[in-house]
Amino acid sequence: MLNPLTEIYRDTWLLAVHKPAGLLMHRSPIDKHETEFALQYARALNGGEHVYPVHRLDRPTSGLLLFARDPDTASVLGQAMMAGEVSKTYLAVVRGWTPEQGVIDHPLREEPEDRRQKGQLQPVREARSAYQRLATTELPVAIERYPSSRYSLVELKPETGRKHQLRRHMKHINHPIIGDANHGRGRHNRYFAERFGAGRLMLAATELALAHPVTGEPLLLRAEPEESFSRVLSIFVEPECTLGVCATD
Repeated sequence: MLNPLTEIYRDTWLLAVHKPAGLLMHRSPIDKHETEFALQYARALNGGEHVYPVHRLDRPTSGLLLFARDPDTASVLGQAMMAGEVSKTYLAVVRGWTPEQGVIDHPLREEPEDRRQKGQLQPVREARSAYQRLATTELPVAIERYPSSRYSLVELKPETGRKHQLRRHMKHINHPIIGDANHGRGRHNRYFAERFGAGRLMLAATELALAHPVTGEPLLLRAEPEESFSRVLSIFVEPECTLGVCATD
């Protein structure tokens, strides 16, 4: 069976991979019948040996995933994550023209993993996300009440780690991420799905910056967005943007 993960970085202690959109991290009560998981494929890349996820990506989110190859390294990285010492960067295509930059400081109520707990009141946690606008476009397509439709390409940096934080924060400032079935706008999602032949969440994890858990040296990991994401970036005709870097001709 072809492994859908692409190896990006490996050393004695770490394994970094690119996860495609649509692949679950691990077994979940939400998708009991699913049989393929990023965790099992990462284990296969690791010669069948156990790996320890340092963080997680939602099923519809593509991009960079980091695993520890031993429990001690996993513990060190877990502490670094809790202390906010690991910087994560994402790219997203959102509805509307966002401000050039900003910080979304908006507490979020926890979302339970098990749908059977949805009726139970969950605690509210502080949540902050920084964003920077990289490019904008206006398409001559009337999707809602306007004769044209505007979109932005943004770089997102979560400063906390709440479930669905980026998706919920972008909805909070009225710039939902394209392809977000739960927090987005259905008409825009359908337009992109029809135009590009498939619907997906336009959110990709592209960078991780951290101190190496063993050597202490700075480590910057990068992952190019997969083809289904990059194809949509064609709407931003100027400038061309890859990995958050935009350059004019």
